[in-house]
Amino acid sequence: MTQLLTLDDIADVRAYERERESFRDRIIELKAIRRVHIGTVISVVFENRETMRFQIQEMARVERLVTDEQIQGELDVYNPLISRAGRLTATLFLECTTDEQMREWFPRLVGIERSIELRIGMGPSQSRVRCFPEGAHDALLTREDMTAAVHYIHFDVGPECLASLVSGPAELAVVHPNYLEVTSLRDSTRQSLADDLTAP
Repeated sequence: MTQLLTLDDIADVRAYERERESFRDRIIELKAIRRVHIGTVISVVFENRETMRFQIQEMARVERLVTDEQIQGELDVYNPLISRAGRLTATLFLECTTDEQMREWFPRLVGIERSIELRIGMGPSQSRVRCFPEGAHDALLTREDMTAAVHYIHFDVGPECLASLVSGPAELAVVHPNYLEVTSLRDSTRQSLADDLTAP
C-alpha cells in the first residue's frame, strides 16, 4: 500500500518557503500529466502522495497552521485522497468561470460524481470502471438540485486491468445523460496511473 503522509512529511512554514518554488514547479509538471479534460467544462486530476503533500503544505502556509494537531487534521482529510495499489483517486472539477456557466451547468450535472468511467482496453475485452464519491466529502458536496464545483472520486481498478492500462488504449468518459463526452488518455498519463496502482 502507498505510504500515507505523516507529520514528518510536512515541513514547517519556514522550511517550506525554502523549497516552495521548486516543489511547486514539480507539482505543476506532475499535474499536467495527470489532468484530463473531458469536454468543455469538466476536468479530472488524478491525485497521488506528492499532490496531496503540496495541498497540505499550501493549506498550512495560507492558514498558518503550526501545531501538530492542526497539521494532523489536514492529514486526516487528505490522506484518503492519495491513489494507491488497486485504487485511483481524483479531484473532479466543473470549470465554470462565469455566473452564466454556473447557472447552466450546476443544475444539469447533479450526480456527476457518480458518472465518470475509466475505460481500459478496447473491443469486447474492454474494462469499464465507474467512479464513486469519496465518502467523507460526499454528504458535504452532494445536493439534490445543484452540483458542486469540486468533487473527490475513486476508481477501484483490479490487477487484471494493469497490463491493458500500460499498453493502452484507455479513455475517461462522462456518462451523465446531460454530458456525454470521452477523452483518450495520453501515454504519459496511463503510465503515471499504472505506477500508482502498482505502488508498494
